[in-house]
Formats: sequence, structure tokens, C-alpha cells
Amino acid sequence: MATTVLVRGGSAAAVSVNRGADVPADPIPVYPVSSADTASAEHGQTTDAAERAASGALRGVRVAVLNFREPAQSAAGGAEQYAWQVGRHLVAEGASVHFLTAREPGQRRVEIRDGITLLRMGNRFTVYPLVWLWLLLHRRRFDAVIDSMNGVPFFSPLAVRRRTAVICLVHHVHARQFYAFFPRWLARIGCFIEGPIARLVYRRVMTVTVSESSRRELRERLRWTAPIRIVHNGSPAARAVPEPAEDVGDPALVYVGRLVGHKRVERVVDLAESLAPAWPGLRVHIVGQGPEHARLVEQTDARGLADRVRVHGFLPERDKDALLGGAMLNVTASEFEGWGLTVIEAAALGVPTVAYDVAGLRDSVRHGVTGWLVREGETLAEVVDRALRELADPVRRARVQQACRSWAAEFTWGRTGAAMTELIIAELDARGRRTPVLRPGGLDGGREFR
Repeated sequence: MATTVLVRGGSAAAVSVNRGADVPADPIPVYPVSSADTASAEHGQTTDAAERAASGALRGVRVAVLNFREPAQSAAGGAEQYAWQVGRHLVAEGASVHFLTAREPGQRRVEIRDGITLLRMGNRFTVYPLVWLWLLLHRRRFDAVIDSMNGVPFFSPLAVRRRTAVICLVHHVHARQFYAFFPRWLARIGCFIEGPIARLVYRRVMTVTVSESSRRELRERLRWTAPIRIVHNGSPAARAVPEPAEDVGDPALVYVGRLVGHKRVERVVDLAESLAPAWPGLRVHIVGQGPEHARLVEQTDARGLADRVRVHGFLPERDKDALLGGAMLNVTASEFEGWGLTVIEAAALGVPTVAYDVAGLRDSVRHGVTGWLVREGETLAEVVDRALRELADPVRRARVQQACRSWAAEFTWGRTGAAMTELIIAELDARGRRTPVLRPGGLDGGREFR
């Protein structure tokens, strides 16, 4: 069977999906392409031309999006943004979307936002069995499921009907992350679930990941046998940034993201001290929330860095953009990422990134063009110092800014959603189901198939 998917540059390509093979060849990766974006103030949401011109290709299709968090929650990150933006695009295409997720204290169990019905149940652990049971009880209600595997999947293929299209969404392999967060015995269970068990359950389920690094890790580390498509994250629209200064003066570094252990934010804080001799006016800004917030503030005060490091916590989008857009560099010390959404957010503002040469980040940072990667044998401080010296040249800085904005313009949420729409249609067709549409003049939401 062949279907049409979007590839870089906006062209279309026919991709043949072999359902009979246990280990299919990797099909052509799917890439979102450039389009105008207009940013929304809440949760960084965007609407671009692709979404505004949605064709209604999924009219009447009922989709369940499963993710253990949602964007309004305190620990939400890039995975939640991705799932939500895809859900919004599916709504724009005419689909009925339910977003099943965990519930934080004080949150309503049911809420409708952006046309998506949010159903919240359980905590970070119990959300998995509760969502699975709910899906089992309502399995006839859905035509398609997007099952987000953030280390642990929801095992939706065991709950829904065979004719229901399931797409497994994997941002990156979590093996090392389990050991960073949990006791060894629990981490081993997590690795077993993510590896052999998930591989068996999803062995013939279409899998989407967000970078070539993640695709490679799925194949090599998890021995994933299902077909894989690459559908990159989107990004906000490119926004105005200050003109390059003639003199760098007192440069600012910004970290934007969750404040959790594996992000190693303390290494970004360390830069204020290690680079002080060369850059006495250097300022470091930490933006985000998470369990490490209090410890970072305490350490900053204890080391006498309060005048050079500011831990802001959460900032509204406009304030975050203003701070990030005025910075010389975006810096991340994360050990593992599926892609690095904040890298592209910074690039949209013309701000390059320094990051470690690890999976995901080596895909989103174009070394020497839109940022710098810390390679083996180098330290974060050495590379940041080198980057600051390069950016002290206004001509070089202007060139890097333009490269960043051009790179970010290649990724929009509308095109990400369009690629996922194509995959859902292909999966419905593979099961002999045509896209359902509402009957003209129907009074009760009746459905028919094209």
C-alpha cells in the first residue's frame, strides 16, 4: 500500500508500507517544512498557514491522544507540547480529539481547551493503568490512537479493536533516564518494559519519532522492529530580535527548560563562576520550573553568585521571549533529548545554542552554523567561551542569527500536524477503512465513510 507524505521542501512522496515484514526497511523520513507562524500567548501554542488552511481530511474521525502529562501541568515539557500541538491540528482537520492524561491537584477531571476534550485521571504512575482501562471500556469510540511512549507506553494495542489505527510516538529512549530518577530495581523494570515488552506489543505498530538520533537508538538499543517515521517538532514563528551590538559588553546566557536532574542545570550555573575571569560582566538566567528549583536557588546564594545568576522560575511567553531574544547564547547541559525543542525556540529568536554532542541535540544544533556542540575532550565552559568570542564580531553574530532564524523556519507545528494527519489516513486505509465524514445535514453526528 502507498500513501503520500510531506517531505522537506514541501513536496510529496509516495511511501510504500510493507505490513507483512517483521523488520521493514525504514521509509522516507517525514519533515515539517517552513510556513508562517503566529504565536499564541498561552502555553506557547501556534497556528500557522497549514493549520488555517486545514482541509477537513479527518472530519468525523475520533482520535485518542495518550500522554502522561499535558502542557498546563507543572512538569510539562517538549513531549507535552508536541502531543498537544498535534491534537490541535487534528481538530482543525475535523477530528474529534480526546487527550487522556494524569491529573494534578486542583485540576478538573474534564476540560475542553482548543477544541480538545481533556480527560485527567490518576497520578504519574496510576495514569497508565487507569487510561488503559478507560480505553478498554470505550474502545468502540475511537478510530485512531496516538500512544505517547515516554519511557513507558500505554499498551493501547491491547485495549482497542484490531481495526483501530494506533501510532506509537517515541521522543527518545529512556534507559539511562530511568536510572537517573529511580532506584536500580525500579529502573530495571522500566528498561524491561521499554525494551522487550514494548517491542513485542508494538512490533507491527506504526512508530513516530522526532529525530534521526532517536530512530537510530530505537533500532540499535531497543531493537525496535516496527516501521518508523521521523516527524520533527515544530517551533514558534520567527520573531524580531535586537540588532547585533557593536560591542558584546556584558553577555547573557539563558537556559530554558524543566529544572530536573538529567538536564544538569547546575552546569549552566557553574558558567557564571568559571567564565568570570574572561567575562566579568557575564549574567546567567535560568527559566523554568521543576523539583530542582529550590536547590539551584540555595546553591546560587551559598556560592555568592546571586548577583550573576538569576533563577526566574516560570515566565509567561512574552517575558521569556524578551529574555531569550536579548541573550547572546542559549545553553543546555542535558544528557539526553529526543530533539531539543528549546533549541529551535531560541533559534527562532536568532539565538544560537551551546549543547553537548548527544542524541537529539546533535540533530537540532547545526554545529558551527546555528550553535556549537561540546565534543568529547571539551568542557562546556571552553565551548561557551569560544562561542562568545566568535559572537563578539558583529558580522559573525549577524550571520549566525540569520542562520538560526532560517533553520527554525523549517519547522512549524502545522506541518508536523499535517504529517501526522497523513499517517493517520494511511493507517486507516491499511485497515480497509476510509476516512469517516459527517453526513450532510445529519442531526445526530451520524457518520459515513468515503
